[in-house]
Amino acid sequence: MYKLQLLVCLFSIVQLSYLVALVAAQGSRNKTSKWQTLEGNSPLVIARGGFSGIFPDSGQYAYQLAVQVSLPNVVVWCDVQLTKDGVGICFPDLRLENGSDIDNIFKKGVKTYSVNGVPMQGWFSVDFTLEDLSLLNLKQSIYSRAPNFDGTPQPILTVEDVVNLTKPAGLWLNVQHDAFFSQHNLTMRTFIISVSKRVVVNYISSPELKFLRSIIARFRSPTKLIFRFLGRDDMEPSTNQTYGSLLRNLTFIKTFASGILVPKNYIWPVNSLYLQPHTSVVSDAHKAGLEVFASDFVNDAALPYDYSYDPVSEYLNYIDNGNFSVDGVLSDFPITASEAIDCFSHMGKNEKEQVKLLVISMEGASGNYPGCTDKAYSKAISDGVDILDCPVQMTNDGIAFCLGSINLRDRTNVDETNFSNLATSNRDLKIDSGIYAYNLTWSQISTLKPAMDNPYVNFSLYRNPKARNDGHFMQLSDFLSLASNAPSVAGILISIENAAYLAEKQGLGVIDAVLDALNKAGYHNRTAKKIMVKSSDSAVLNKFKNSHNYELVYVIDVDIRDITNSTILEIKKFASSVVITKGSVFPTDEAFLTLQTDVVPKFQAFGFPVYVKNFRNEVVSQPWDFFSDAYVEINTHVSFMEINGVITDYPATAAKYRRNRCLGYRDLPLYMSPVQPGGLITLMAPQDLPPAEAPNPVLSESDVIEPPLPPVVKKPPTRNTGNGSMAPGPTTRNGQPTIVASMILSSIAVLATLLLC
Repeated sequence: MYKLQLLVCLFSIVQLSYLVALVAAQGSRNKTSKWQTLEGNSPLVIARGGFSGIFPDSGQYAYQLAVQVSLPNVVVWCDVQLTKDGVGICFPDLRLENGSDIDNIFKKGVKTYSVNGVPMQGWFSVDFTLEDLSLLNLKQSIYSRAPNFDGTPQPILTVEDVVNLTKPAGLWLNVQHDAFFSQHNLTMRTFIISVSKRVVVNYISSPELKFLRSIIARFRSPTKLIFRFLGRDDMEPSTNQTYGSLLRNLTFIKTFASGILVPKNYIWPVNSLYLQPHTSVVSDAHKAGLEVFASDFVNDAALPYDYSYDPVSEYLNYIDNGNFSVDGVLSDFPITASEAIDCFSHMGKNEKEQVKLLVISMEGASGNYPGCTDKAYSKAISDGVDILDCPVQMTNDGIAFCLGSINLRDRTNVDETNFSNLATSNRDLKIDSGIYAYNLTWSQISTLKPAMDNPYVNFSLYRNPKARNDGHFMQLSDFLSLASNAPSVAGILISIENAAYLAEKQGLGVIDAVLDALNKAGYHNRTAKKIMVKSSDSAVLNKFKNSHNYELVYVIDVDIRDITNSTILEIKKFASSVVITKGSVFPTDEAFLTLQTDVVPKFQAFGFPVYVKNFRNEVVSQPWDFFSDAYVEINTHVSFMEINGVITDYPATAAKYRRNRCLGYRDLPLYMSPVQPGGLITLMAPQDLPPAEAPNPVLSESDVIEPPLPPVVKKPPTRNTGNGSMAPGPTTRNGQPTIVASMILSSIAVLATLLLC
């Protein structure tokens, strides 16, 4: 029965591939921009082992998904290995244990061979016939990627299998170890010539110069021979020259090849994860008449900080930088490469917006600079943010300022100062050890340096270390002035939390301070800028309800699976819009989407705009179903669930998504279509399904009703903030529980198989 289900699922994929073929017949939509490739054509997307970023490399699922969700002219890549009986198979590594379960099937099959003069131990294809290998099952070879498809039956494929199963627009055969196979009396040359008579081979690449020269007389158009460069200091086996030295003799390469394939750092060198000036490799190769293909594109590895964890930005830097364009990219995530080429290339900041979506900052552009600083806010404005946010904190002397946490240790260098001895626990705030904004005066806080928030430090993902202490903190009044003077900013979002505690225990009236600042800045008398006030405390919003015509935004911090109509009606008494978590839209089991909830349409049925938080570019923030691609994640929330706005640490990504031309096509391409929640789980073997997590709660009326805010008590005399004394923590209030959001327990993400057309 399970195999039957798999066949049904695969049939549906093939049907969707047929739709892609229809799109292919229409040709490329991007006719207006001139590409700086060798022949002026748009760059190729080459899918390495298919869609190997999510499924086992070179498997049926990987190849079919690559053809399904990529540009119509996508070329599929096959690393060719030869079996003992001379059959060519597609497998990513010379050692078969690196991508299959051969070590469990043939436990005594391990051998040691010399590969380019280096001893290598493992299971090699030269010791097994194709019939032997038919017993194997492919598995994920990169440990940081999800292993949940390892139990799904996926045999090793021959070159002909790949073509017959997927009918790709192009086929690229990579011959990595011709010399090794020759040592075992197997001739790769004979196989390549033979298979090219049975299937169309568009590209043949090899890092072995001797092999390419041996076949040049047998191949003419449409087959192109590509010389593959390895590391600059690696030795090319037939010449005993380094690849770095061969790069200086491109006219010689042109005598036997029509192009070169180079690691991407040949073009844009990287030092300490920051880009260096680009080299002349592309322009030099184009002058020599050689096409240039760049390799090593993946979404789920650390990118240079210059790209803000956005792989689309990386692709654009290779294909649309104003100086040159590579002729193709070799990628584990062909959907993202396809988006970059067809949807985002040659797109300016003034491009027409294709979808209505409010882009709301999260502490400014806090993915690039320390949050709530002048640097973060200026970056958010230049990135195209609509709503600039300020989470309001209060100083000991009653100054309202913007900071993302009441705990100074989260966003400043306070631990490196003389104020470090003020650290104490606060049970009510659920903070084990904190130094609080209300402990210091504004003049004291002004002496602190901002600190970058790194929410995924446990995954060794850091944000722009060079700027980790850049910028200056801003009083609320300065923030309001900045937003007021920014013509592109449509409005502001003031976030208020802990108001009851500050009033009752610290004698600080945060609501009065906010109203006073808005009044002095002239916002009461303006209609040009939207004014939003956000809080998870209904009592706070009630305080603003009768004051001015603000948009009052209620925050539901916890993941919920549903909400009752009576609860929505209760919220309507004090709020006009809501913020919910991504988990309240698409619940997950161990970072795989399971389904979608009705929370968004229920709120919208009662007239509530729904904003969703927090959208981030780091792959560990995204469920696997989104392909480690922030645009796929945003698009699924917008196109599938029709949310009204996103709250994001990276406003540039959301603003760029809004402008991408693919959203304006009459026929939406599959690489810009929303994913189907639960699509990936349907392709897993029963033993590999993620364990079901406890269901999220249903939000009820009792969760949103809060007691009125207490009056602001008379502030006690100012204490010496250097002696370690602390004010008591906040008392517990009814309503939503304060929780610490847990990070998704995975280090990468990738896209879903079943996409909505």
